[in-house]
Formats: sequence, structure tokens, C-alpha cells
Amino acid sequence: MSEDVLIPQMTRIDKTRRRKIRIPLINLALILFAVLLFVCSTFINLNIKHYILPSTFWAGADLIQEDFVYSFFLIPQIPVVLLTASAIGKRLTVLSLLIYLIAGLSGLPIFALGGGIRYIAQFGFGYLFAYIPAVLLVCQILKKRYSFLNMIIAAITGVLVIHIIGILYMIVVALFRHMGGVFIEGWIVSQSGLKILYDLVFGFVFILIGKYIHEGLCFIAK
Repeated sequence: MSEDVLIPQMTRIDKTRRRKIRIPLINLALILFAVLLFVCSTFINLNIKHYILPSTFWAGADLIQEDFVYSFFLIPQIPVVLLTASAIGKRLTVLSLLIYLIAGLSGLPIFALGGGIRYIAQFGFGYLFAYIPAVLLVCQILKKRYSFLNMIIAAITGVLVIHIIGILYMIVVALFRHMGGVFIEGWIVSQSGLKILYDLVFGFVFILIGKYIHEGLCFIAK
């Protein structure tokens, strides 16, 4: 996935002048919109409901319709990060993330639990920090080709990198705070656990959507 298509080389002086005005404004708009997406997705809680087969189904227990419906609340920031990487590429996405992180660490309450430099000591900051390496890997995969297989690999890679780094960061913070193994295990289950599966599914869908956005941006830039 190359962003050169978003900033084509100029050959004529008159076109160069026009592009130097138009393209940076487009990039600035994309960056600001991406930052806005990161902030909004932090405070969105999607109630995902779907049918499941209850564990007590084979035990012959008396079940009602609600027992076959599973509800999961998902904060979609990870899929949104993958969407942005797929749509506007590595450079603009990383820059957007840096602005988002710097703004939050500067004191703006744009993180889930507020903001400020002390947020680095929060258990969940590792997930935010992990967005950058995840984006670099995802964009490297998609740079080769937007194939169905590559998009699946990109989703798996991005989600796992974010959760693995997030978990490791949490463990380090927990050890410094002398938290026990029960706390660490409970945190992993609640913050990752089943959430990884939903992030994988939505991450792939959002990468697919980002593919078409990327194609649209390339068409506009021509």
C-alpha cells in the first residue's frame, strides 16, 4: 500500500503549484479526521448480540430464548485503527496516532480514563502504544497487495500485536504495583480474552472497508 499515489510527482510548474496547495490540505484533513475517529471510537460501546449454543444445552436444562442470545460490549478502537491504516496508509496513520497520543498525554481527556502524562502508568496504556507497531506491520502486509488472504493476515497480525504488547505492558505495570496473579489473570480475560475474536472479525471487515476508501482516495488524487 503506497501513499505515493496520494502525492503524485509533479512535472509541470503550474500543476506543481496547484498540487502543493491541494494535496497538503487533503492530507491534513485526513489526519484530523483520523484523530477524530480515534477519539470517538474510544467512547463508543457497541452492544453486539448473536446466537450461541448454551453450554447447558446438552445437559437437558430448561432453556428460554434469552439463553441462546449472547451479548458482548465492544469498544471498536482497534478495528478503527486498522481501518485507518488500510485507508490512508502508514505515514498518515502513524502521524495521526502520534498526534492522538501526544494530545492525550498532554492532558486532554481523550483516552478511556482521561489523559495526562501519568496515563503512561495506567494498565491499559500498552494497548494504545501498540497501535504504532501494529500499523507498521499491517501496512507492510497490505503494501504487497490488497488480496483477501493479505487482508486476513493483516487483521490477525494487527490485532495480535496490539493485544500481546498490551498484555505485556499491563503485566509490567502490575508487577511494579505489586498486583497479584489473580488481578493479572482477570485483567487479561476482561481486556483481551474473548475481545480478541471480535477484534479479529471487525478488524478484517474494517480493513476491507478501508481498501475501498483507499481506492477512492487514489482516484481523487489522479
